[in-house]
Amino acid sequence: MNRYIAFDPIYAHPLPAGHRFPMLKYELIPAQLLYESIITEKELYRPNSCAIATVLKTHTEAYVQKLIHQQLSAREQRHIGFPQSPALTQRELIITQGTIDCADFALSNGVALNVAGGTHHAFADRGEGFCLLNDVGVAANYLLEEKKCRQILVIDLDVHQGNGTAKLFENKPAVFTFSMHGRHNYPFHKEQSDLDIPLEDGIGNDAYLFLLEEQLTDILNRIKPDLAFYIAGVDILETDKFGKLNISKEGCRLRDRMVFTYLQRAGIPCVVSMGGGYSPDIRDIVEAHCNTFREAFSIY
Repeated sequence: MNRYIAFDPIYAHPLPAGHRFPMLKYELIPAQLLYESIITEKELYRPNSCAIATVLKTHTEAYVQKLIHQQLSAREQRHIGFPQSPALTQRELIITQGTIDCADFALSNGVALNVAGGTHHAFADRGEGFCLLNDVGVAANYLLEEKKCRQILVIDLDVHQGNGTAKLFENKPAVFTFSMHGRHNYPFHKEQSDLDIPLEDGIGNDAYLFLLEEQLTDILNRIKPDLAFYIAGVDILETDKFGKLNISKEGCRLRDRMVFTYLQRAGIPCVVSMGGGYSPDIRDIVEAHCNTFREAFSIY
């Protein structure tokens, strides 16, 4: 099959030492996939920077100008969690274009994956939670603006609610937002998605997968999307420092298989953004993310 994997070439932008560890996965995921011969070098694409005019279909002019000209206040930077830098802004523009490129490719070929992305805490006028630009939000608006899709589904299975995405599309029926997340996890003020499934602390594989299958069945009976964005965070893992759930790596893999199976059977192209993952052992994070690629390529 033809495959498109968007890869961020500047993942190693300058960050304080404490932020370097979670960034390592963006280097290690493609390296592992290449090592296993799951992908080849020619299937890794390095996106260009997203056009500012495209970003402005989703984010406000004032906020985008702050990012470009390094004018975020100290308070705004604290909410984001990263110190501002030109490299960080450029990286976010590349990630966002990667998700757009993945969407174009998936519409023709079934599935495409962004090694980064899933920046679902970014609002129109601000960033937070390590998210500057909402890559799925920008890509969804691009598809609607260009009339490439009439109905879009966002499946957000990161342990944190996709609050920015929910707010962006709260009055836009053409984008159905579904978030299944930890009830007691960040963000502590939740926005209202089209469908929110808050999970209790400690939920295990069986209950989690039962709920997910129930909701996917209901959603796909109600709406007929032209494309689905899937935010495949691995912070649902029992090993995650912040997740509060009790999902094994096998449970996480079965989650991915279920999403891809339901979408593929319904003939719905899928774009994957990686989302979060904060297990202390980087190997747990990389293995769980690589399972997402393995399952995508086995089903599509």
